[in-house]
Amino acid sequence: MRNKESLFVLAVASLVPGVACAADMPLISPPPALSQPAPNDFEGWYLRGDIGMTNARMASVDRPADPNVRLLNTSGLGFDSATLYGIGAGYQFNNWLRADVTGQWRGRASLHGSHSLLANDGPASADNYSGSSSHTVIMANAYFDLGTWGCVTPYIGAGVGGSYNRLSGFRDDGVGTPGGVLTNSVTYGADAGKWNLAWAVHAGLGYKVTPNTTLELGYSYMNLGDSSTGATRSFDGVTLVNGSPFTVKDITSHDVKLGVRWNFDTPSIYVPPPMPLATKGWVGVQRFAFCWAGLSGKWRGLLSPRYFRRWGVRPGSCGRLSGAAADGATKY
Repeated sequence: MRNKESLFVLAVASLVPGVACAADMPLISPPPALSQPAPNDFEGWYLRGDIGMTNARMASVDRPADPNVRLLNTSGLGFDSATLYGIGAGYQFNNWLRADVTGQWRGRASLHGSHSLLANDGPASADNYSGSSSHTVIMANAYFDLGTWGCVTPYIGAGVGGSYNRLSGFRDDGVGTPGGVLTNSVTYGADAGKWNLAWAVHAGLGYKVTPNTTLELGYSYMNLGDSSTGATRSFDGVTLVNGSPFTVKDITSHDVKLGVRWNFDTPSIYVPPPMPLATKGWVGVQRFAFCWAGLSGKWRGLLSPRYFRRWGVRPGSCGRLSGAAADGATKY
């Protein structure tokens, strides 16, 4: 009978969160729930690399001054596409602003086009231009990230810097019919280069592959300034160039690039706290067991099931007596 009573008391104790008694022993309560800290993956230094294609244009080719020649029209002035390569380093300030400094080498792009000319009110002639142009660009850029959807982040940006524009192998092949006789002329421009102010606007998409690596598909509009040949030499005996250079005016380009950004700072990995070994009900059983072991035989008798109704013990109070029950226990 005593065993059945003990089992009944233990069963009642397991349903309540704790037991209060004079012999309570301290137990380690479960740690408070910890919220996962928000990872700060928007800050830090990064390296970048780009590869892409140029689509350059020019406004005009200015010929050396010749008072006997009048320009009629132009045709086909432009450049072929070329490959570009870029590297850079930058800093991500927050989740919407970053900046970097980039260096870019733009490969040789073939130059082509022609002018129709009128000399001394005679028959028209044509100058056909050929050569190649290459550029080295150093630029400081700022970008604004416009939000992230999934792993994709659109961005816009702008940059300013300098461009070293070099013209190589420039040649002017002239064809005319002065006096009704077909005449050919050739003028060469020496290789030369110069620095110009350059600026750009950017737009594109970034795709975060890993916490440290972002792929970019980008577009840039570049304004690279002017480019000029060195001294010119004419071999037809007629063209009056006097060594003056040809100038390619207002070089611009629409670039498409594929790039990668690698962030130096590895985001911290959140490790959740271990789960508590004891559940709420089991803690109640432990506490009751400690109390039961510390009670004398008289108190064990008082806490037996047959006295619960007599002493008015509330269900779920695990031995907490109230009112007359507490007074009766004291008198006993």
